Amino acid sequence: MHAESRRDFVRYSAGTVAGVNAIPATLRAGRNDVLRAAVLGVNGRGRSHIAAFEKQAGVEVAVLCDPDEQVLHQRAQAFAETYNRSVETETDLRKVLDRKDIDIVSVATPNHWHALATIWACQAGKDVYVEKPGSHNVFEGRKMVEAAHKYQRIVQHGVQLRSSPALQEGVAHLRKGLIGEVYMARGLVFRWRPSIGNAPNETHPPRHLDWSLWQGPASERDFSKRLVHYNWHWHWDYGNGDVGNQGIHETDMCQWGLDVQLPSEIGAMGGKFLWDDDKETPEILTTLYSYPEEKKLIQFEVRHWCTNTEQGATVGNIFYGSEGVMVIKGYGTYETYLGRNREPGPKRSESGELDHHFSNFVEAVRTRDRDHLNGPVETAHFSSALAHLGNIAYRLKRQLHFDPKKEQFVDDTEADSMLTRNYREPFVVPRRV
Repeated sequence: MHAESRRDFVRYSAGTVAGVNAIPATLRAGRNDVLRAAVLGVNGRGRSHIAAFEKQAGVEVAVLCDPDEQVLHQRAQAFAETYNRSVETETDLRKVLDRKDIDIVSVATPNHWHALATIWACQAGKDVYVEKPGSHNVFEGRKMVEAAHKYQRIVQHGVQLRSSPALQEGVAHLRKGLIGEVYMARGLVFRWRPSIGNAPNETHPPRHLDWSLWQGPASERDFSKRLVHYNWHWHWDYGNGDVGNQGIHETDMCQWGLDVQLPSEIGAMGGKFLWDDDKETPEILTTLYSYPEEKKLIQFEVRHWCTNTEQGATVGNIFYGSEGVMVIKGYGTYETYLGRNREPGPKRSESGELDHHFSNFVEAVRTRDRDHLNGPVETAHFSSALAHLGNIAYRLKRQLHFDPKKEQFVDDTEADSMLTRNYREPFVVPRRV
């Protein structure tokens, strides 16, 4: 499949994989058998995926996959030293998806690959853990949801805050009215991001990197060191800025706490004010998302430089209610302050949310119960879409009106064109999954 057009794979999937899903591989094998996992993308976040899967009883990391052979060799060597056994390696994720002995696929690639890798994995009969953001654009998120449901796959989105016992308790307080009627949530991403400098395009990429495969669904362009490996976050073809990087945790927390999905009105303002480097995404960004029918508002702010804290938080959330506020600090701490005098209320701090999130995923895979997931595929769509909508408003530099039911802008073809992208064959996100 890896050498042919993606259309061939889609036809294959539609004709055969759906039949396989009638008896999921994990059930055919038996509840107590070892689940074999493949980790796609091992340079950065993939290292956390490897460690998290290896902690799970009955799960074995069997394959590491990355288009950079140098990175792949380093990770395989580190794996052998850490776990006292070897692991298979592969540069082309399509070859991994062809394998019948892989039950779980973990997607820790750059953002522009997340949705397509997830869709292909679902079509190939694999269950998926996909890093945030689940999608690179709004269209992709909807297709992920459709694929997961059509092929009856377990898809967990990497929003591990939803598996934090402390934050689950905090949201329960919100639902019970501890801080009264909750009317606004604020998301904060105050992370120091240094200049990436300026680097010219290069005619030839490094021999150890399959540059065409790395680009995947994105438009083909000349290689540049400013694009790899982490710096892709700050380029529109591959990343979504910090609101789509760290910020997905906080956009998801906003939606979870307020019990909302997509907004009707979006506005954004920001830019680059300090470094004249090769970043395309803004260093400072303030975004507003309005829910007129629910009478709720989300405010989101990204800052890359020296700054103050907000209620003691630098990365986190603040929920505002008629009778108090709740402050989310990081990944596993909430505090409440009640009344006009800000009397301290319930609070809790507990770490380990990532391990809980992977355990939750593995249990759902074994039981085939998608309702058991803390971060189901729908969160990959809605929390990521919130970031995408904010970025569109920023790039168009005007307020936007959105129809949450149709998932389209209102009489705005220019904005609608930014809900998807032009895909490069054979790396095409299909309209019919």
